[in-house]
Amino acid sequence: MNFNIAQRSRMNRLPPYVFAQVNALKMERRRAGADIIDLGMGNPDIPAPRHIIDKLLEAAQKPHNHRYSASRGITKLREAICEWYSRRYSVDLDPEREAVVTIGAKEGLSHLVLVLVSPGDVVFAPNPTYPIHPYSAIIAGGDVRSIPIGPDRDFMTDLAVAAKQTWPRPKLLIISFPHNPTTMVVDLGFFRKIVDFAKENQMMVVHDLAYADLVFDGYEAPSFLQVEGARDVGVEFFSMSKSYSMAGWRVGFCVGNEEMVNALTRIKSYLDYGVFQPIQIAATVALKSDQSCVSEINAIYQSRRDVLIEGLNRLGWKVEKPRGTMFVWAQIPEPFRHMGSVDFSKFLIEEAKVAVSPGLGFGEYGDEFVRFALVENEQRTKQAVRGLRRALHLI
Repeated sequence: MNFNIAQRSRMNRLPPYVFAQVNALKMERRRAGADIIDLGMGNPDIPAPRHIIDKLLEAAQKPHNHRYSASRGITKLREAICEWYSRRYSVDLDPEREAVVTIGAKEGLSHLVLVLVSPGDVVFAPNPTYPIHPYSAIIAGGDVRSIPIGPDRDFMTDLAVAAKQTWPRPKLLIISFPHNPTTMVVDLGFFRKIVDFAKENQMMVVHDLAYADLVFDGYEAPSFLQVEGARDVGVEFFSMSKSYSMAGWRVGFCVGNEEMVNALTRIKSYLDYGVFQPIQIAATVALKSDQSCVSEINAIYQSRRDVLIEGLNRLGWKVEKPRGTMFVWAQIPEPFRHMGSVDFSKFLIEEAKVAVSPGLGFGEYGDEFVRFALVENEQRTKQAVRGLRRALHLI
């Protein structure tokens, strides 16, 4: 029986997954015996800190922790989340009304958008950007308007122009800083402008703070919620994946506007029974204990960043050091730019034995770029640079 699912659902509004083409070639070459250095997916290779793992193991030994948990998150974790915000950003939150635990930021954000956005609603999102930000709106039946983002653009100006030219009026703005993939960082003044813009246009804001701790050279990433009035218009997501290297654990949280948090809490009550309770207990310890492990993880990423950037620059591939995220966003060298990011990424697999993410996968404005993820140790990163030298000197 042919159900013709793609033609009968919202799935046919989703474009082909660009990264799949590059991943398929990578796997094909690996099966043939090639040593492909994978700097594509931002999948942390650093293990979670030992004390967090120990708490997980301890909690997993207790039978009562294997029962269904709470979809909104256990009380102690929600309290730890709010204490963390208070210590770090001087933002006071109510753990009962303004915080909800999510199965990673991606799950929480997509389900929040699903409950906030109705078919035909307009959602603003940067372009290029992390794919779930615009695609969550598409899955919900909304219409996405892309706001160009990059070093040669003024995001607030482009945002204002888009608002004037859009009807119906935009309902939601999804942003994330430090930004994946462009690595753009902002200051608190930027968020003040966002809050003012949201109030003026009567729209909600979702800020994804996934890379709060992966910051370098003295830069400190602000929280959107630090701005007066931010909770009137929006929420912020945080993921344990990068700061604590707990990517596969799938735990994060959403805090901020009470109505938006309640909407997410309510839809999650229908969809899941929460994160495995030992993981929530370990996440509580991660947030409440000594944070030196976060600094140690950050230092590893900074060292890898320096090795890659210095190597690229020696090749004549001029790239500035990013001040945030676990990525390097590099414009394709001019002699290869005509290839576009997908073919250039395939070229690097074939000739350099290095896998990167094509910029097109993050939006059409990213097609002149590729993204390197800092997920290999320094020796492997240096090996990648040697492979890139061979490939770039072919013409």
